[in-house]
Amino acid sequence: MKVVEGFKMRSICRERIIVPEGSKLVNFNKMISLNSTAAYLWENIQDKEFTPETLAALLTEKYEVSAEQALADSKAIAAKWIEAGIVSE
Repeated sequence: MKVVEGFKMRSICRERIIVPEGSKLVNFNKMISLNSTAAYLWENIQDKEFTPETLAALLTEKYEVSAEQALADSKAIAAKWIEAGIVSE
């Protein structure tokens, strides 16, 4: 998986959101808001290929969470990002 080119995380009024940059993404009509954990993951996958296992490793490095729970959560967020069109498989 990889972040679709042209999507960036921005802080607006203390919220982190994913926004499109560039004219080819003009039709993006969703606002993707990230909590602090999702923002941590997003920051660490920019310009990199990643898998749910990559995300799970990041979670277990930073948080006290089991590997099984981290992987389940990582699969869920990756699926949401793919559905939103901000990550490609």
